Amino acid sequence: MREWEHYEHTADIGIRGYGSTLEEAFEAVALALFDVMVDVRKVEPKECREVEVEGEDLMALLYNFLEELLVLHDMEGLVFGDFRVEIEEGGEGYRLKARACGEPLSEKHGPKEEVKAITYHEMEIRQLSDGRWMAQLVPDI
Repeated sequence: MREWEHYEHTADIGIRGYGSTLEEAFEAVALALFDVMVDVRKVEPKECREVEVEGEDLMALLYNFLEELLVLHDMEGLVFGDFRVEIEEGGEGYRLKARACGEPLSEKHGPKEEVKAITYHEMEIRQLSDGRWMAQLVPDI
């Protein structure tokens, strides 16, 4: 089950996602990212985009995934509220394939903050003692 939250950080907002799988944690942290920008509960899945990224490790994979979503937001004016992620481990790292669904940004989404960039600040990906996965970072607001 996917869950996400924002956490306090001195000048920015931390985002954290949880899931019963690594993929669900990535989906949840992507939801947390977009909820910094808009009310994701108001985003309808009218348009979908396929995203494929690679990373030498899980942190690079998460960075590249969220960066690609931010590029889609900036270039096409889309906000996303639904994600489906698949992660494969290969010989030279990891590959992620995702489907992100949403719609063009409008006033109905209750625009909030602008996320300028994805960062490695406080980035952490780990399996918790209860078996769930957690992924977190502090994007540049």
